[in-house]
Amino acid sequence: MSFFDDKENTEVGTQGHDYVQPAAWLVGVSVVALLVALIGLIWSFTLQNHLSDAQGKLAAVTQQNAALSERVDDTNERMKAQGQALAQSVGLTQKQLEDKSDALVAEQQKTKAQTARLAREQQATEQKVGAVQSDVSHVKTDVGGVKTDVASTQADLAATKTQLTRVMGDAGVMSGLIATNHSELEELKHKGDRNYYEFTLDKGAPAKNVGTIKLQLRKVDMKHSKFTLTVSSDDRTIEKKDKNIDEPIQFYSGKTPALFEIVVNNIGKKTVTGYLSTPKSSPEPIAVP
Repeated sequence: MSFFDDKENTEVGTQGHDYVQPAAWLVGVSVVALLVALIGLIWSFTLQNHLSDAQGKLAAVTQQNAALSERVDDTNERMKAQGQALAQSVGLTQKQLEDKSDALVAEQQKTKAQTARLAREQQATEQKVGAVQSDVSHVKTDVGGVKTDVASTQADLAATKTQLTRVMGDAGVMSGLIATNHSELEELKHKGDRNYYEFTLDKGAPAKNVGTIKLQLRKVDMKHSKFTLTVSSDDRTIEKKDKNIDEPIQFYSGKTPALFEIVVNNIGKKTVTGYLSTPKSSPEPIAVP
């Protein structure tokens, strides 16, 4: 091969190389353009999807707003109706208050009339009382003479009472000897025929153990020398009402019923004093240390 042949080949090779370079560049540009177009298409699809979602949400919000607006309108209508009902109720209450006020005024006028009537009746009563007091002053002289007779009668009764040694009890049984005071009770104790238990009872106090029974004073009438007490014996309680001083109060107690007697021989404003009499065969109270 000659020198000229090498040169020609070289030139031909060079020209061939220059021809290939432009074709590769165009391919690269085409690829880039294709990628850009593809990316743009993807972005367009994505944007379209977002737009569709946004439109769907907007439609839902619009629907919710419409429903909310409708509920607000309903609420306004209900509040309006309630307001009208409340206004009517307030008006009715006002009318009731006025009626009540008129009724109170009428009641006050009625009360004033009754007060005036009572005042007139009281004045008339005072006049009658004055007349009665005048009559009483005339009667006092006669009462003085009656008091003298009563005192004499009481003295006779006292003398008779000291002479009585046996009286009929409230159960219809003739009692044993009666002691009208502490000295006579001591004499009965020395005789030894029965057991005797002295006691003093106070009105309103709890029941008190006396011998094998319990006694409670319920009432005292000092003016008429009467009293009321309850007797608890053998799991039962009986009331002895309006009994007299020195009156034997009789009842039966014990497994083998025996006659018990209570005698009150002294009476005060709120107290009574006396004794319980039991047969010798009856049980004695248990001593508490």
